[in-house]
Amino acid sequence: MSVGIGVIGVGRIGSMHAELLARRTPGATVTRIYDAFEEQAHAVARPLGVPTTNSVEALLAAPDVDAVAICTSTDTHADLIVAAAEAGKAIFCEKPVSLELAEVDRALAAVEAAGVPFQIGFNRRFDPGHAAVAAADVGEPHLVRITSRDPAPPPLAYVRVSGGIFLDMTIHDFDMARFVAKSEVVDVFARGSVRIDEGFSEAGDVDTAVVMLEHENGCFTTIDNSRQAVYGYDQRVEVFGAKGMAASENPLANATIVRTAEGMRAATLPYFFLDRYVPSYLNEWQAFVSAVATGTEPVVGKHDARAPLVIGLAAWQSLREGQPCSLR
Repeated sequence: MSVGIGVIGVGRIGSMHAELLARRTPGATVTRIYDAFEEQAHAVARPLGVPTTNSVEALLAAPDVDAVAICTSTDTHADLIVAAAEAGKAIFCEKPVSLELAEVDRALAAVEAAGVPFQIGFNRRFDPGHAAVAAADVGEPHLVRITSRDPAPPPLAYVRVSGGIFLDMTIHDFDMARFVAKSEVVDVFARGSVRIDEGFSEAGDVDTAVVMLEHENGCFTTIDNSRQAVYGYDQRVEVFGAKGMAASENPLANATIVRTAEGMRAATLPYFFLDRYVPSYLNEWQAFVSAVATGTEPVVGKHDARAPLVIGLAAWQSLREGQPCSLR
């Protein structure tokens, strides 16, 4: 069975998803593409040989669309999820569903009522290295450490509408903490500052942060974030437990090592998230397509769409109040 997928929104992330689905995901077929900017929709659809639609409604009504990939701006996600659920389509949505918890609950309630498959786009769970850390038998987890550092800050125009570092960037790490510790978060303590660009302060954000999480099972997670790592895209996860530890290191841009009398030299880290995480996106899509084709529940579902946002909102509250925030 081939799962027909309609892609809604083909900007930077949506165009990547459309290409991966059309050319590199067995069992998937891109059957329709829609974007609010018609020229962009045609630019992405034409080389893939995929027809476009002139509205979301037309895409959802297409009989060859079994599922939708929602890759639009965050503020549109909730309404699109509701519309897709009411149309009976399986749903993949990029993170987050919304910056507002009430909107997340409204969208997920529509999914629940319709009984359609739903997967949220926390792709890092599907990264081979991070997934191996989560699967490693290190006994009861005691400590998790997550480093997440971007090579360069995003444009300040984006920062102003992103929800800030905890809802835009660290939200991936909040999901990873739950995944690796295998336990929900009950307490959040966050600290942050502006170390890179004063524009973040003017936008009501920070560019450097540390967060400590306490999990229900007693495990502690520490997360450090920076918007500017001059050496590349730095993403590492470690779990320490009763029987040992496991850690994922950064892949290098290539595997070449040069050794001379002066020492050893290796390649740099990937500089862009699309260079770092393509394997995770492919694995993510394969998991979604398989779930839709077999009628099983996606492995990163409704609860996983909600819990990291709750943690992110708590992190902002903790930062502003200067004290831990309890989720108990």
